[in-house]
Amino acid sequence: MAIFFTSDTHFGHGGALGLYRRPFASVAAMNAGLVERWNEVVGMNDEVWHLGDFAIRQQPPVVAELLARLNGRKHLLTGNNDPPATTELGDWESVQPYREIEVDGVSLVLCHYPFRSWRGMAKGWVNLHGHSHGRMKPQPRQFDVGVDVWEFRPVTLSEILHGHR
Repeated sequence: MAIFFTSDTHFGHGGALGLYRRPFASVAAMNAGLVERWNEVVGMNDEVWHLGDFAIRQQPPVVAELLARLNGRKHLLTGNNDPPATTELGDWESVQPYREIEVDGVSLVLCHYPFRSWRGMAKGWVNLHGHSHGRMKPQPRQFDVGVDVWEFRPVTLSEILHGHR
């Protein structure tokens, strides 16, 4: 079982194509591309921490269908664009605004939003976040895990820490 991180998929959001210069011809192509790239790296038994903004202005059945098509056991760290219709879907393993976990001996602080300071910062803890779409200069041990930064796919902690894309 591998553990992956991602955020800001913005499924269904036409504005994401222009705002974040996504290389897809349409919203349908973006949705299909994001699902394909996710499933290329994530296996059925893997774990994925999605750090917010899963889908934008989509009807609950559409969001449920997208979530069901994605491999892995999925956790949601809620973002500013995750309404109850998204957070209440039964396919999430967990839903919360903030979480601290340890992966491969590294203590992580997970949240949709980047922090100026975080628990364990002086002790080597790492902050993983979304929200900024690669547009914010990170602090040491702080990483944007958004799809716009990582070739539109989830990434492992090793990839994040070693800058592999």
